[in-house]
Amino acid sequence: HVVVVLTSMFPGARFESTLGYQPGIAAIAAGALSPLATLILVLLTLFGALPIYRRVAATSPHGEGSIAMLENLLPWWQGKLFVLCLLGFVATDFIITITLSAADATAHIIENPLIPEFLHGQAVSITLILIALLGGVFLRGFKEAIGLAVFLVATYLLLNLITIGVGAYQILQQPLVIFNWQKVLFANYQNPFIMIGAAALVFPKLALGLSGFETGVAVMPLVKGNQHETEANPRGRIRNTHKLLTLAAVIMSFFLITSSLVTILLIPAAEFQTGGKANGRALAYLAHRYLGDGFGTIYDLSTIFILWFAGASAMAGLLNIVPRYLPRYGMAPDWTRMIRPLVLVYTAIAFVVTILFQADVEAQGGAYATGVLVLMTSAAFAVTLAARRRRATQGILSFGTITLLFVYTTIVNIIERPEGIQIAAFFIGTIIITSLVSRVWRSTELRVERIEMDETARRFIAEEEEHQGTIRLIANRLGEGDEQEYFLKEKEVREDNHIPQTDSILFLEIQVSDASVFSEIIQVKGVQVGNYRILRARGAAVPNAIAAILLYIRDQTGKLPHAYFGWAEGNPIQYLLRFILFGEGDIAVVTREVLRKAEKNPERRPGIHVGG
Repeated sequence: HVVVVLTSMFPGARFESTLGYQPGIAAIAAGALSPLATLILVLLTLFGALPIYRRVAATSPHGEGSIAMLENLLPWWQGKLFVLCLLGFVATDFIITITLSAADATAHIIENPLIPEFLHGQAVSITLILIALLGGVFLRGFKEAIGLAVFLVATYLLLNLITIGVGAYQILQQPLVIFNWQKVLFANYQNPFIMIGAAALVFPKLALGLSGFETGVAVMPLVKGNQHETEANPRGRIRNTHKLLTLAAVIMSFFLITSSLVTILLIPAAEFQTGGKANGRALAYLAHRYLGDGFGTIYDLSTIFILWFAGASAMAGLLNIVPRYLPRYGMAPDWTRMIRPLVLVYTAIAFVVTILFQADVEAQGGAYATGVLVLMTSAAFAVTLAARRRRATQGILSFGTITLLFVYTTIVNIIERPEGIQIAAFFIGTIIITSLVSRVWRSTELRVERIEMDETARRFIAEEEEHQGTIRLIANRLGEGDEQEYFLKEKEVREDNHIPQTDSILFLEIQVSDASVFSEIIQVKGVQVGNYRILRARGAAVPNAIAAILLYIRDQTGKLPHAYFGWAEGNPIQYLLRFILFGEGDIAVVTREVLRKAEKNPERRPGIHVGG
């Protein structure tokens, strides 16, 4: 259990980093209502987000997160397109987490009273240095990042506990601050019901406090399970991830409520505004005020490190999530499965975003909240769909209600901060365009993980090899599947290609399974219809499957097989689109191209014959 507690500190770095800016954001957004609005946020966290992501962890224990659930629930191209859109929001959430946290860390550096004056105008440069250091940590590997996160989070929580404790003591010593707060509340809101209604309207502005859950499930492969469990059934990992999420959520909820209360009671409202000493650093303000500049500086350093390192959880999420989808969809080069090149790419993107926003924390807040809320909404929707498939009425009602709450919160946030959806749209557009270009570019790769043939199929091939040496296969599109179909097809191909009647043939039939899948295992079955022997298989793309089977037969027998096709009639552009979208098209031409790319030596390529 020690392992899961320590590992929880890693995504916890993102949970707890919220304390660096959340109290100030709550005070500006909700004013005197901020403790009540924060309470609503905490209730949504504990009774909404936490149950949702516990279910996500149980359903998707290998780090894919809620996106994998939606991918399975929404198959074919519409599912892939939906996943690409969600990956755009993932990129928005995680990249902005890196840049916003580094920018807020920079703000804490600059605002510290002991910092030299010449650093005050260097926000962008300092932020870029922090991001570069983060990238350097990840270039060394995950273990170094996790070890550092454990120390940083533990120290930061201790300092916050001390600061909040001292703040609570000051409130007890100055009960007048509670009276003044109540006076302000009842001056603006006549009764508690109006207060609750107003808090419910403003709490979406505090949505940044919900961050961290998607990261928690994204790093599940790093969570240790039971010693003898398998990847197919990682019960221990799921159980420990539940502990991770619950522990982080409970700790965060405690600190959100207490920090909101002490800051709103002890800090003058003017200090929260732009230019005020508590702007973006409310707890740091209290640390300096009540514990002196020495402790305050230590608190600042801890906050700087935790904010900077919150980007590590986002980087870990990106390194776990994105390579699980784009390369598998054929929508990115295979090198994107490697960690270090991706770290360099993400760091470069973070540099560009920081320069565009000039390291402004407030300007990036809308995009950050939008990414967080859309991912949570999609997770709640996925869990609700899964409950509907199980016909679990209670699950449909409870998770459906949570989904509606997240939909409301997301819509309100987008209306309040439209720049978030604009930035997300840029990421979505970039991902979709580059993904489709990559998919088209890689469409003539072999796209097959391996070939598996049953005993009957292997017997057919062995018979051909033994009786005549040359293995001839007629590509056929399965129709009625009766003897008359194969009789007419054989007669046509023999006449068009001048195949002697003494030479035996096999039929090869490929049925499209899911054309949106890039690569898969091809299972070939031998079928006999009368005197006709057929090799049948299912694949994402007919030409690629045929090419892979021909190469497999060549490797197994040591002889070059020959495949026979008919000419396709129609518009070549139309056939190209049919191949990309539906896995069919001009089969003979594309099969020849796939073989050419897969086998560079022309003398070792299976023969392709087109007649008619």
